[in-house]
Amino acid sequence: MATLIDRLNESLLIGDGALGTYLYSLGIPRGYCIEELSLSHPDLLEKVHRDYIDAGAKIIRTNTAESNAYHLSFFKLEKKLKEIVSRSVQLAKKALGSREGWIAGTVGPIWTKPTESPIDMATRQSLYEELIASLIEEGVDLLFFETFTELPELLLVLDIARKKGAEKLFAFIASFEEGKLSSGETLGEAFSKLRLAGATLVGINGACGVQASIHLLEEIELKAGDFLGAYPNAGKPEFYDGTFTYSASPSYFGENVARFAEEGVCLLGGDYGTEPAHIAAMAQRAATIKPLKEKPPKRRPRYLVSEQEVLPQIEPSLLDLLALKPVFMVEYDSPKTLAIGKFLEGVKAIEKAGADAITLADNSLAILRISNFAAAIHVRRVSKMIPILHVACRDRNLLGLQSELMGLGTLGFRHILALTGDPAKSGDHPGATSVYDLNSVGLIRLLASLNRGFNAAGKDLKGKTDFIIGCAFNPNTTQFEAQVKKLEAKLAAGAQFVMTQPVFDIQLIKKTYNYLKPLGIPVFIGLMPLLNYRNAEFLHNEVPGISIPEAVREKLKALDGEKATELGVGFAQLLGEEILSLFKCVYLITPFLRYDISVRLLELLYSRKKS
Repeated sequence: MATLIDRLNESLLIGDGALGTYLYSLGIPRGYCIEELSLSHPDLLEKVHRDYIDAGAKIIRTNTAESNAYHLSFFKLEKKLKEIVSRSVQLAKKALGSREGWIAGTVGPIWTKPTESPIDMATRQSLYEELIASLIEEGVDLLFFETFTELPELLLVLDIARKKGAEKLFAFIASFEEGKLSSGETLGEAFSKLRLAGATLVGINGACGVQASIHLLEEIELKAGDFLGAYPNAGKPEFYDGTFTYSASPSYFGENVARFAEEGVCLLGGDYGTEPAHIAAMAQRAATIKPLKEKPPKRRPRYLVSEQEVLPQIEPSLLDLLALKPVFMVEYDSPKTLAIGKFLEGVKAIEKAGADAITLADNSLAILRISNFAAAIHVRRVSKMIPILHVACRDRNLLGLQSELMGLGTLGFRHILALTGDPAKSGDHPGATSVYDLNSVGLIRLLASLNRGFNAAGKDLKGKTDFIIGCAFNPNTTQFEAQVKKLEAKLAAGAQFVMTQPVFDIQLIKKTYNYLKPLGIPVFIGLMPLLNYRNAEFLHNEVPGISIPEAVREKLKALDGEKATELGVGFAQLLGEEILSLFKCVYLITPFLRYDISVRLLELLYSRKKS
């Protein structure tokens, strides 16, 4: 029997189609742990493999794409990883039997949930090592790395596989129509680096349909000895009556086999939406076709466009301002009703008292208010303060987030505080749905990508935003060092300044300074004047991330009315002076829209700083 390399050199080899799509069509519900089926439904998995083999597939991918301990832990199956891998490989081998073909041990990227903390590369390496070692131990013919969107992660798995002695390594990228990875590289650049890193074959899968896949491959240079693969989707999915359907027919796939071969593809399979009929249609055409062995990139003709624009800068930079003087920032929520007058009065008073910036929350605590985007436009009409917009991931999906951020960029808004956001069920509309397509770290990465001129799918925006990216930090925690680690992840993603929850303890202010100063990033410590005992008790007991010392609450308990407020303002002044002495900036949080309190405190701190 010819070797795998011989067959790749001699002919157009056909791979299998989508595993999940076919299983769903056979009755497996979405959301089920596909990898677990190798244990609970072995006959079904064997049938799926056999159907693809009968259709003409020569490369059979194992049911192990997400058989890493992190993914399996959500189904409490992490301890069964080796059993799942072993059974998955055995089922693929049994389905193939004595027929010509090769078993591809499949490894996909480690996807994190939007609400979960990011996984560092050291942890990812450990997770991949366990899976890759298990696949090699089971005697797969090659390793098939599929649907990777970040080049560093794909290079990591290649390095692990090589060090463990694996030789045949197929590396596939999920690239959208623009030919950009989410890590910033072009498809051609990524392929070159993958080949240098030891990939036997490089290719695309999991992101584009037939036409877009062909267009992407048109611009890829192919030299003698290069192996190229493609696993296109069956078009874009349509959601109807609770299920996803794909429109690209098997005959359509068959009709385009020759075009893939003309671009040098020597391994052609199918991904999302494809089933055995699609593979059979391609196998029938592939029998008489040989792939091109060398080709220069075709360089598709494009419309002439100007160089990328940097969108207009209407706002000065908060970071530049910090280099010149102490900076005073005030948070002031937009109204819960359509009555905007008092809000604008507060804006004017806050500016007059010396504030440099006004920060506008995004339905904080999941309580409905006028859009902070609209509020920022009103702020511009009546003041020259820098508006800092909080953007929460709770209320918008990935599409909506990008649309709004692009709009902000075209209007010259620059300062964004990236937040995951309080769950909708905790607010005044508990029936509302939280989205969380991203968490705060993902949003920071998105903002950084927009600043480079690319959206989340890697598409060129023909312009660049100029966002100055903020992130949150909560010092009020018993897990302080863990919070610092989370902050470091946000800085690595692209955050440029930090805003904290309100702090009510001088020692905690000093601790925060000592821990965060080495990070070399501006830190705005939250400062909130307390109004009275009930206010303090509410904040301490019912607002996440806020802790008020018992001694302060006890002092407030003995006072009523204006005397309690005076004590709260005086205490905040002491804290504020400590903050300014260490951080040279302060973030005043207006309590319950009492902008008069913020104005009083601002005047006290501003006059003291001037003197």
